[in-house]
Amino acid sequence: MQAKIGIIGGSGLYSMPGFQAHEEVGIDTPFGRPSDSFIVGKLAGKDVAFLTRHGRGHRISPSELNFRANIYAMKSLGVERIVSLSAVGSLKEEHKPLDFVVPDQFVDRTRGRISTFFGDGIVAHISFADPLCGQMSAVVHEACGRVGVRVKRGGTYLCMEGPAFSTRAESQLYRSWGMDVIGMTNLTEAKLAREAEICYVTIAMVTDYDCWHEEHDSVTVSDIVANLNLNAEHACAVVAAAVEAMPAERTCKCGAALAHAIMTDRALVPETTRKKLDLLIGKYFV
Repeated sequence: MQAKIGIIGGSGLYSMPGFQAHEEVGIDTPFGRPSDSFIVGKLAGKDVAFLTRHGRGHRISPSELNFRANIYAMKSLGVERIVSLSAVGSLKEEHKPLDFVVPDQFVDRTRGRISTFFGDGIVAHISFADPLCGQMSAVVHEACGRVGVRVKRGGTYLCMEGPAFSTRAESQLYRSWGMDVIGMTNLTEAKLAREAEICYVTIAMVTDYDCWHEEHDSVTVSDIVANLNLNAEHACAVVAAAVEAMPAERTCKCGAALAHAIMTDRALVPETTRKKLDLLIGKYFV
């Protein structure tokens, strides 16, 4: 089966209600196995592929995720747009638990993650000034409004390594930088999606205030889990509304991200590398 829209479910979101005629699809990639099998079917009348980021049962740590396999597998299914759902902590008073944020920027605080498909004899430098797709961000923001979810469009998602949460000093530092929310996954996905010429948008679902907040110590794991579950319900409604409203054509530049990014002389790219990346770069080697 093929699908033009991909959904990546984060913490607390391990399935997507409302799928019709769906089936599980296992995929092998040149970069290994994705986090789980894909659920491919119809949502709001459109072909959609769903992947649970951490695997069903939440088995995979942020630092252990095979981001390249996840995004490559999406591309192999024909996905052109990815809606990514992510549980986050709030770094601003205005972003309250159960609020959604649709960020437009990232700051990277990860360490040692592989965040590119390139190397092994081929070099590409994508434009990443605007790391999230503006067309999709508008669709998702409007969908939140239609289903009654409190949302802010714009802001910066700080991507930390994890799996431990921030120290108080780190949390205060990030606040001094003007960061909005903090999570552990979406920046790496966004970079790889851009290299794969897939539109990518983040729905950052606030579960709690980060440890800078004076009420942080009164928050329990059960409180966070309860918010995860409520956010999951809201997310399913938002995703269904966004998929239904997704325009048929892409008007952004995401689909041509590699057009001027590949620096290597085509004649010097090793054949094994070219074959490995053919799904991504084949049209530029005709």
